[in-house]
Amino acid sequence: MSLRGVRHEHEHEPQYGLPERLPADEQVLWQGAPAVAPMMRHVFHLRALAVYFVAMLALRAVAIWPEVEGLSDLLVQLAWAVGLAGLGWAMVLTLARLTCRSAVYTLTNKRVVLRVGVVLSVTFNLPLRSIASADLRPLKDGHGDIALQLSGPDRIGYVHLWPHVRPWRIGAPEPMLRCLPQAESVARLLTQAWAQANAQSLTQTAQADGQPRTVQPATQPVPSTTSQPQAWPAAHTPQGATLTASLAVQSSH
Repeated sequence: MSLRGVRHEHEHEPQYGLPERLPADEQVLWQGAPAVAPMMRHVFHLRALAVYFVAMLALRAVAIWPEVEGLSDLLVQLAWAVGLAGLGWAMVLTLARLTCRSAVYTLTNKRVVLRVGVVLSVTFNLPLRSIASADLRPLKDGHGDIALQLSGPDRIGYVHLWPHVRPWRIGAPEPMLRCLPQAESVARLLTQAWAQANAQSLTQTAQADGQPRTVQPATQPVPSTTSQPQAWPAAHTPQGATLTASLAVQSSH
């Protein structure tokens, strides 16, 4: 879903979704945001929440039935509980919509940028060279989540990222692009950008060391358990398994 040219509340931004204008050698490859319906269903679990409230109301009705005088009295007794349940459900619904509206994901040829936050907007810059691997979790209707595993000791707090973070990875939080439309296409773009950025980085390092090297993206996926350098998932299989594309480095003296 392209967001260029869309009017928004962040008109003060130098460039939409970014904290500053990009350098001349950096270009936006893709920009998008979470889809509202999948976000409600898979992240905020609004369907499950509705079932929970209905079940609680049913249990309450069964508990007080012997004490009430008919159906009309029962409805009166449950009115406050129904109102509170509806209010709670509406608040979660509003939070889900605001989360989608305020989030912007940007992929450039050098980094992934997450601008997130409902009340206070925060921008996270993730250089492609700092991304060790990623997982694509396909959802329904072509949507999907892409989790990014970061290399190095630096980490972003789980609470700071939520809900744009892989669930339950609290010790080592992984930023996640949530509920993306056409997630497989975004994963391919990510793969290409990552391979190019890391190939350039390895070439520059080799030139600085004075050792000529040939750096090529591998054309065939390799298992994540391989001894090759850290890998990147290019897309997903129908079963949702992670595919990877490694960088093959050949040294010559």
